[in-house]
Amino acid sequence: MGETVALAANVARIESQRSLRLLTHPFRLTGRLNQGSPERLVIAPQDIRTADPTVADDIYAGHLVFAGRFVDAHGQSPFDIVPPSESWARSLHGFGWLRHLRAADTPLARANARALVEDWIGHCTPGRTSLAWQPDVVARRLLSWLAQSPLILDPPDAVFYRKFMKSMGRQVGTLASALNNGLAGSSRLLAAIALAETGLCAEGLGPARKMGSRVLNEELRRQILPDGGHLSRNPELLVELLLDLLPLRQAYAARGAAVPPALLATIDRILPMIRMFRHGDGSLALFNGMGVTEPDVLATVLMYDDSHTRPLANAPHSGYRRLEAGPALLICDVGRPPPPLFSEQAHAGTLSFEFSVGPQRIFVNCGRPSSSNTRVNEAARSTAAHSTLVLGYASSSSMAEGRWQRWYGRQIMAGPKSVTVRAAGTTDALGLEASHDGYAKHFGLLHQRKLTLAQDGSGLFGRDEMVPAGKHRGPPSAQDFVLRFHMHPAVEATVLEHGKAVLLSTGGGDRWIFEAGGQETRVEESIFFAVAEGPRRTDQIVVAGHFPARPAIAWSLTQLRDNA
Repeated sequence: MGETVALAANVARIESQRSLRLLTHPFRLTGRLNQGSPERLVIAPQDIRTADPTVADDIYAGHLVFAGRFVDAHGQSPFDIVPPSESWARSLHGFGWLRHLRAADTPLARANARALVEDWIGHCTPGRTSLAWQPDVVARRLLSWLAQSPLILDPPDAVFYRKFMKSMGRQVGTLASALNNGLAGSSRLLAAIALAETGLCAEGLGPARKMGSRVLNEELRRQILPDGGHLSRNPELLVELLLDLLPLRQAYAARGAAVPPALLATIDRILPMIRMFRHGDGSLALFNGMGVTEPDVLATVLMYDDSHTRPLANAPHSGYRRLEAGPALLICDVGRPPPPLFSEQAHAGTLSFEFSVGPQRIFVNCGRPSSSNTRVNEAARSTAAHSTLVLGYASSSSMAEGRWQRWYGRQIMAGPKSVTVRAAGTTDALGLEASHDGYAKHFGLLHQRKLTLAQDGSGLFGRDEMVPAGKHRGPPSAQDFVLRFHMHPAVEATVLEHGKAVLLSTGGGDRWIFEAGGQETRVEESIFFAVAEGPRRTDQIVVAGHFPARPAIAWSLTQLRDNA
């Protein structure tokens, strides 16, 4: 894994500036390598994302809700509106919302879909709307138009059809140019998917199909790790990727075309990796950019797992471990930060964990907000928003800031270079021991964590310790640190024994006792971002320590039996 990640990091650093120039000036791409207009569409790929037909009425009324922001168009073209956020604009220009109009399947919805597509073609030329022509937005729009082409093109209209095909040809040229000019990262993979799928669905785009298939094969081999994780380490990206790859696989079959070998292997590897992150309530663990789990979307993806593979217990390349005992489940982040180019959504959550029992999540991370507010997102990415140790109010990884942010966005610029993990089970328990050096450079200290799960799932035992890093140039500095255990909003916490213990009551009626070896345990306010309706207030348990006076904290969470 080390060589794979190190190579990817070096490539990412070299390519990032060139790729950024392309993203900033997408209109430069459209004049080169234009593939010409496709002759005609021959198939429409299936859109397996779930849709809500009631949203079609909102869109017709000009009530546009994208990326958690509401805009009332007031009869104005949505493409003339000043967007409330970049995420909102990306969703608008990506046209993923067309699936809701298709689900409505009414003459009004069909007419509205065509009118909006025609409106976009007339409004959004490359020089006028640069965001709409960024390669990842173009790719999403092409995939949306292809999947919803039966909606857009019904009833037939020769004049509109020519406009539509000409616009698609121009967008294909944009993606081909972007790929040839150094587009990198996850955007490169998405562009390859869109190019390959367009070439399969339309006649007259043979070069686009060949190019897309070739780059797709290369990028899947490069970006998907042997255990099925993605270089970004983001569980959500795996789900999104399957939502695009599964219809693409069907498109290859429908056209009788050779499927890139990496496509089939990738689908087979990703499915058990997704199961690794899945809690008993169906939600995915909140690591490295994971936000709200859409249960219907996840269920749709897992329907394609014909072999019903078991969840991975160990993902050494992606850096995750899963311990399962009885109804109890522990999922832990034991990996280094992703390569910079893939780290825009990654979190500083090294050695954080989530713990659930059956359908009840107990300890969680805060998750990714749906809001585009920069300060909120920065807070959610900090170490303090994770169930782990925080030293000196610092995060174990740091993001680009100031002038560096102009060039690198919100990439992780520094973080743990060495993360170790080994199994540490016994005859009556499962366990792991892990450490990271994210605090070594500035504080001269390593964080060591041991987690043990009782064989029947009735107890979770941990030990966190700060130890000298050894290779630090000077002696480690005296520092305060805290352990944070963020709780799911359905868990109620009550402080007992004058702060020596905390009673946790779950929504399912279970009760658990948290203790930290007689040390004071505080309950403080926290926030849980991974809720479809918006952030919810919750609680967190906080235990304080100090190096060198009190460098280790042993703690436990044990289930109370009915007669307790």
